[in-house]
Amino acid sequence: MADVTRLAQEIAGSRLPIRANCAARTLRQDITPVIEISQRTGLEIEVCAFIGSSPIRQYAENWTLDTMLRHTEDAVTYAVSHGLPVMYVTEDTVRARPEQLRELFLAAIRCGAKRLCLCDTVGHATPAGAANLVRFALSVVNESAAAVELDWHGHNDRGLAVINTLAAIRAGATRVHGCAIGIGERVGNTPMDQMLVNLSLLGWIDNDLTALPEYCERVARTTGVPVPPNYPVVGRDAFRTGTGVHAAAVIKAFAKGQDWLADRVYSGVPASLVGRRQEIEVGPMSGESNVIFWLKNHGVEPTPERVKAVFERAKRVDRVLTDDEIRSVVEALAETRTS
Repeated sequence: MADVTRLAQEIAGSRLPIRANCAARTLRQDITPVIEISQRTGLEIEVCAFIGSSPIRQYAENWTLDTMLRHTEDAVTYAVSHGLPVMYVTEDTVRARPEQLRELFLAAIRCGAKRLCLCDTVGHATPAGAANLVRFALSVVNESAAAVELDWHGHNDRGLAVINTLAAIRAGATRVHGCAIGIGERVGNTPMDQMLVNLSLLGWIDNDLTALPEYCERVARTTGVPVPPNYPVVGRDAFRTGTGVHAAAVIKAFAKGQDWLADRVYSGVPASLVGRRQEIEVGPMSGESNVIFWLKNHGVEPTPERVKAVFERAKRVDRVLTDDEIRSVVEALAETRTS
């Protein structure tokens, strides 16, 4: 409660353009603290009242549909009566029975819920399933004739979180959930950074994403969850190439004075979209053009001797050379000539 209070105070006091919400089970004892924090800070907090909805969860909890409906009606009514907006969240929605979802959704809507959240809690869905579920939920909303919108909440257990979220949006979800660098339960939630990049490339948003790498790096540092080197877009290696054919194409594009072309010739995501640049490195799979490009970019004249020395060094290792290693080769060559 202290943590949520502090967050609410910061949002309200700094007038941040953030709409706050807080998860709570469909129990008054969970919702009461949210009401108290909202009243104390003057910040409207959306109550995300959640309840497991799948048969497998019902069996584990010994719940009946009547029990679930009773909790739903009491919790939503309680939050709404205290002036807070409610998003009704059915956990494990993708594995629930449609006929039971319909009853739960309609009960929540009758009691004043303004949003329904469809959850792929265990990362079970496929893109077609995500879209079908959203379309089903829309049909229930239309049946109710109420002004209710849909959220999609995905997990990445099958590696499908991003594509499932895109499918949900295309099918009619109006708000989707994500976490920085995919941090979350088990293998994680939908990576918000990857979602933003894909939404931008699809032309569905027009946000400035140049601070995205810094954002992800800060999250990683603060949470102690490292960003893998090969992580899409913001990983260390996302825009690095040491392969001769790849690098040659990028270098030729730069030589034409076409940064736009160089940013795309061997990259499905333009590095400039997130404030980064294509990086040419030198390794065992490199060609001499890699060496020439590196030397020029670091203010070193790419003489035939230097190019040959660095190139031969690269062919003797099984990894990309570091900047310091390349410099040491150049320096060693200079010392040999002097002596």
